[in-house]
This record gives sequence, C-alpha cells and structure tokens, in this order.
Amino acid sequence: MNTAPSPIIDELKHKIDFKTKPLGALGMLEEIALQIGQIQNSLTPQIINPHIVVFASDHGIAATGLVNPYPQAVTAQMVLNFLNGGAAINVFCRQNDIQLKVVDCGVNYDFNVMIDAKNFITAKMNLGTKNYLLEEAMTEAETHSAIEKGKEIVKNIVLNGCNTIGFGEMGIGNSSSASLIMSSILQMNVEDCIGRGTGVNEVQLTQKMKTLKKVYQFHQLQALNDKPIKLLQKVGGFEIAMMVGAYIEAANQNMIILVDGFIATAALLITSKINESILENCIFAHVSGEKGHEKMLHYLKAKPLLNLQMCLGEGTGAAIAIPLVKSAINFLNEMASFESANISNKE
Repeated sequence: MNTAPSPIIDELKHKIDFKTKPLGALGMLEEIALQIGQIQNSLTPQIINPHIVVFASDHGIAATGLVNPYPQAVTAQMVLNFLNGGAAINVFCRQNDIQLKVVDCGVNYDFNVMIDAKNFITAKMNLGTKNYLLEEAMTEAETHSAIEKGKEIVKNIVLNGCNTIGFGEMGIGNSSSASLIMSSILQMNVEDCIGRGTGVNEVQLTQKMKTLKKVYQFHQLQALNDKPIKLLQKVGGFEIAMMVGAYIEAANQNMIILVDGFIATAALLITSKINESILENCIFAHVSGEKGHEKMLHYLKAKPLLNLQMCLGEGTGAAIAIPLVKSAINFLNEMASFESANISNKE
C-alpha cells in the first residue's frame, strides 16, 4: 500500500466524526471507511467492479483418502458447478453484483468442454500436486510459476477497472495444507491446527491428525516458519501458491482486498511473511467455523466483520462482506454532516 500522508488521515477522521451521528455510532463501518480512504488516499473513495477469484487445484495427498472424506474427483465436479452457476459463490456474486472468475490452477481433469470462457481461466500447473506424505508437493520452479501466474491474473483483472478483490478456493484436501502452513508459521502443535475440513467424522479426524503429524515431521516444518516459499513448496497447493501471487499483486496495485476463510487466510500468512505491509490493504470478511481460523486472525491482529459459522470456502465470506464495505463507502460519501444538515452538534 502507498502510505498516505498524515493530512488525509486527519481529514478522513474529521469527515467521519462530523457526520450526523454520535461519535463512533457506526462502529466498524467507520474503521473500514477510514482504512479505505487511506488505501485510496481519498476523501471520496470508491468500490469499482468488485471481483471474486476462485482458484481450484487438486492435492496429491487427497488421492490416498487419508485426510478427506470426499473423493478427489469432487474438485473438478465443483469447478463445473461454478461454471454452470450453481454454487453458493455464484449465488452471492449474482446477488451482490460481483464479477466471478474461476481459475484451473491444477485440477486433475481435462476441462475440454463448452464453457463460458470469459469466466474461466486456464492456468494449469500440473494435474494436482504430489503427495506430500512422500515428497515435496511442488518443485521450486512450479511454486514460483504459480505465484507469477497469480500476479498475472490480478494484473489482467485490474485492466477491467477493478479496484476491489476477494479470493476463494476449491480443492479437496486443501484444509490439510492450510493446517500445516498455520502450524509452521504460528509455531503451534499441528493437532491444534487441524479441523474437520469438509464433513470429516471422528474416526476420519483421528486419521487426518495422525497423517498430518507424519507430514509435519517428514518435512521438518517447525524450521520453515520464516521460509514461506519453501514451506509452500513442501506442503502447499497450486491454488494456494497462485493465491499468494494474487495477494502480492493486489497489494502492488493498491487494491482493497477482502480476505475469506481458513485456506485464503493460510495463503495470506505466507504472503505476509513475504510482504507484511499487504495487511494494510486487507479487510477480513469473517471468522470461519473451521478450527484454527480464529487463531490465524489473532496472529494477524485482524478484526473480522462477520461470524456466521461458515466454513465453505469458495470466497463466500468475502462475497457476503462486500456489501458491508460498500455501506462504509456510501455513508462516507453520501451522509450529511452536522453543518450541511443544519443540525446542532454536541458542544
């Protein structure tokens, strides 16, 4: 983010405080208005052509069934559902006038079908990552290529006039990658970072924990908390790596960034290790129902807007939060001041 000169902060605070309301009466909306005004260095900020980008990829570990109740094939099936307009993220994007892009980062499927090309981006790195129980998930070259592709995707979206963006994901097994990333960066026991993911029962959860503890030890993840690219290479996914690049470029473009749930925040943990200043551009949409997300947010000193006990992913939390961000912009730009409305202010 470009650091705004101090006068704009004072002017924004004055403008917010002298709206026709008691001081602080709009709560977090006032904080959002102040943050966005600083991001755009403007007393009249705007939300222009908001986008949600859903990054999809498969994970080698998922083929074993050790960490996921749903088969790996569900990743491709859900991508087709996105493209057919039938998923939750489609519903919320339509409702809130948000553009949706779906990216094939590395799905184990050939999407050689009739699709709406304007909403689908082919960026396939491979047919999923390797099984990180046995080897590194990605090569160093694949990791860097995925990050660069994420940057390129955001650059192209910016060309369409977009200044507000959120990222979602789809990938059977990706909550396991997110748990491992969290465990390494937060230096927490891996079992304290592992949640149920999508529909895991007690027996499956025990197996998931046992498997991921083996992965943690195999890759010695405790030593990688300050080596974000190497951590990503060992246990990440193509969709997480591409999201890291997308975060980096969104910050470079000085965009408003809506941060979604557990996996999207894991990608942000990696990104913040590369460039901590990205957090100045981030608005945290919600706290997920997935175990560990609240601890991630605490580590990042983040204040989520919503707590709806959602744990779907897909960028759904970000899509639901965008109208709240618009409300913050609108009150700043359209609400009368005490002076303009001829209303007496508190002495």
